[in-house]
Amino acid sequence: MKRWLAACCAAALMAGAMTATAAEKKKQKQKQKAVLKKLERLACMLGTEDRHARAAVEMRGGAVQSFAYYSKWKPRTCSVHLVRGDAYSKWQDSGGMTTITTENGTFLIENGYEAVQFMFKDVDRMFYCGMEGKISGSLTVRRGKRECVLDGVMDEEK
Repeated sequence: MKRWLAACCAAALMAGAMTATAAEKKKQKQKQKAVLKKLERLACMLGTEDRHARAAVEMRGGAVQSFAYYSKWKPRTCSVHLVRGDAYSKWQDSGGMTTITTENGTFLIENGYEAVQFMFKDVDRMFYCGMEGKISGSLTVRRGKRECVLDGVMDEEK
């Protein structure tokens, strides 16, 4: 009888442990879903009214979902808007890096802890801006900052 009672108690303890483990797993899954659903939006601007750059990015669960870049070189403007899953771009993720390939150039996105950096690789300026040349360089959107960091994106070709 004592053996049976000990076996029952041990089984009850294990069942309780399994229930606790199942409850913990359920909580972890709920947290993961919350992270995947979390939408983060960042935006920045740099420059004057006649010559400036702006960028906005939307991320869900840490993955970039869309990117918009707008610049003004009075009287010209540039406008780039890329959305994951659209018919005009191919997106490929590798860790914290996303590569977006279009007919008119390549965009690399590095999603870091403090900032999201966009690198323009030989992007056709005529298609996006109506001007001769290529856009190359980087634009960085820093979390908690309103100003962008530009390197080469708005440089005029010589």
